Amino acid sequence: MYLAIRIAAFAAAFAAALSAAAQSYPTRAITLVVPYPPGGLIDLVARIVQPKLQAELGGAIAVENRSGAGGNVGAEVVARSAPDGYTMLLGNPSLALSDHIYPKLSYKPLQDLAYVGQYGTVPNVLVVNTALPVHNVPELIAYAKKSPGKLNYGSPGYGTSPQMSMELFKAMTGTFIVHIPFRGAGPATAALFANDTQLMFDNLPPQAGNIKAGKVRALALTSLKRVSVFPDVPTLDEMGLKGYEVSSWFGINVRAGTPPEIIGRINQALNRATSDPKVREQLESRGATVIQGTPEQYLAYVKAENAKWGPVVKRANIVAE
Repeated sequence: MYLAIRIAAFAAAFAAALSAAAQSYPTRAITLVVPYPPGGLIDLVARIVQPKLQAELGGAIAVENRSGAGGNVGAEVVARSAPDGYTMLLGNPSLALSDHIYPKLSYKPLQDLAYVGQYGTVPNVLVVNTALPVHNVPELIAYAKKSPGKLNYGSPGYGTSPQMSMELFKAMTGTFIVHIPFRGAGPATAALFANDTQLMFDNLPPQAGNIKAGKVRALALTSLKRVSVFPDVPTLDEMGLKGYEVSSWFGINVRAGTPPEIIGRINQALNRATSDPKVREQLESRGATVIQGTPEQYLAYVKAENAKWGPVVKRANIVAE
């Protein structure tokens, strides 16, 4: 009886301490880990939301790029951090893909991370080096079939949405295009400029400027509908790949076990930040769709993506080297 009373008293005191911590949070600087190098979508959307999220939380947020292993180096940093909300992750499709692709993954994305809130999706875009003699999807398919294995495509790494986009494209078109993984979209784009690779799928926002400047040629989008910022770029569904649809997405994660009061506080601040007209304009002008919701909705979305891509990875026999 005495032991039960002591346990109950300890539990009550612990709960009170958590509540007090949540009410005062944050009391020091927060680190927002971006698991890719500067220059790609995930880095871009982190830096768009960071100033307003910082203002809404009332504490400094520092963006820190920790790239490698298709986003898993940065994700593991957060999965191994203290469960206190002071180390955040810019969540992305690798959280739904990595446990299918990395046989020795050292953390469990759905168990070791808490899902705070999703705040957007974007289509991917198929771009090619301007020296490649193709100007539309049928021409690309014909070229690839005529010279199987001659074309190289770059990606930000294994288990990323751009890689999945190309593997789905290859499966639906019966083409053989060699995968060259990089440590992020920036290095992959540099290889495309240099013609070390001839094509790639990438998130639309970081490629928008390159497309407008004529540095790359855009052939198609992975969404089912065209986007207003590039009304002349068709979808792959329009180009004959019926039902083809892939979206990249982004959200905020923290370590599993973080007090729900802190998760709720970050979620509310994120929703307020993405309600800001300037933040929305910066995201939407780059082809993003802004999403607001609960931690439960974000987790459900990632679980659905995990279930969707598992069979695709298995069928294509994609395993990280």
